Amino acid sequence: MVDEPISLSAELAHALLQTYRAGVPESMRTKTRLHIADAMGIGLAACDTELARQVVAAQRLGAGDGRHGLIGGGQVSALAATFVNAALIHIQDYDDIHDAGRLHPSACVIPAVLAAAALRDVNDEAVIDAVAIGNELMCRLGTACAPQGEGPGSEWFLTQLFGYLGAAMGAGLVLGLDAPALVSCLGLAYMQLAGGKEAGFSTGATARGIYPAFAAQGGLQAALLAEAGVAGPAGALDGEASMFRLYLAGALSSRQRRTLLDFSVWHAAQVDIKPWPSCRLSHPYVAVALAARESYAHHPAASVRVAVNASAGRLCRPLAQRRRPRTLQDAKYSIPFMTAYALVHGEPTLSGFAHDVLRDGEVLDVADRIELEDGLPDNPGHPQAVLTLISGSRVLHRAVFDPLDLQLDTQRVQAKFVDCLRHAGRERDTQALWQALMQGKVQSAFSSICAS
Repeated sequence: MVDEPISLSAELAHALLQTYRAGVPESMRTKTRLHIADAMGIGLAACDTELARQVVAAQRLGAGDGRHGLIGGGQVSALAATFVNAALIHIQDYDDIHDAGRLHPSACVIPAVLAAAALRDVNDEAVIDAVAIGNELMCRLGTACAPQGEGPGSEWFLTQLFGYLGAAMGAGLVLGLDAPALVSCLGLAYMQLAGGKEAGFSTGATARGIYPAFAAQGGLQAALLAEAGVAGPAGALDGEASMFRLYLAGALSSRQRRTLLDFSVWHAAQVDIKPWPSCRLSHPYVAVALAARESYAHHPAASVRVAVNASAGRLCRPLAQRRRPRTLQDAKYSIPFMTAYALVHGEPTLSGFAHDVLRDGEVLDVADRIELEDGLPDNPGHPQAVLTLISGSRVLHRAVFDPLDLQLDTQRVQAKFVDCLRHAGRERDTQALWQALMQGKVQSAFSSICAS
């Protein structure tokens, strides 16, 4: 009798479980605490948006009340809370980002882990480690995929597609699942995979702001089903109809397999906290616009040319609609609009970048003068943006993107947290919540955040 080969899901589940039991490196715990704090802050800042109210109403209607806390106040069922909290974390498009994988891990993983933790008596360290490992799985998958502007990886919101797996693993670890159950957990998550990117490529869809919520809720659901004994397919990652074959147009390569199983590297260490509430692909263009702003002030009638690659080009066309977005979500996804806003007003902020910017005549005038120049190389990660101010045939200023412009240290992350709580009307809680989260008192801080 020939033994069946061990599936990739089994190898991965075993390795991640061993890491969880041993404890993640202290550097990753410190980083994860920072990302949990960031997620809680931006979730609170989104509570008063119309989209948040719509999401809460829908989840209450479909799932009813319960005892699981909502960021900003209220209680619903575990699955509904996971959906709502994930939506809140992403609505402002301010959540953390893994550039190489082009995905937002924390919005998917944190709500699922916290909902699972509320069902069990686990300590804060276990919660933090589960978030770190769920995020790590998503980042590994994103790195293995290495998405660019063209090809199968560009057609999916990889946050959503891989988020089912990361959220399921994080929740499954907190629930105490063993290795075979975690394999089922991954298989049950795989059976729900979704995330087609039309909501990002087209304009007008406000639901773009909540796509990670489907993955967070589905991940928790997979973990609960696995805990109850439902067996998911073991070949979710490397079977005949597995994720890579079905969704990403090819069997797993040896490079991708090594990326998923090499535990000498923590890919989640490369997750960045966002400086501005807009799509990450727009951030390099905000940065170069800020660098050119002084020159623009002296030449306000200048034409503005931005160089783009295939990925950035997706956020520029159709150009007429991108120049004059109809919704705030469209504005955050528009490189012409975000560039124009930064030239006119400086850094986009929660208070400044609100619905009235859609009718800002000065911003719209600049956006109408932005020209596109194709041809930048397209690699995994953000585009290497270039902005040129032109008067006639004369170049007035040329700004080239520096990745250091997007990196936040702990002090700036704390300033962002303070601003988010101010925006949410929770200034009185800022110091106590920040201190608790930095000390790793995640569950008690979350309970306070869920108190209205």
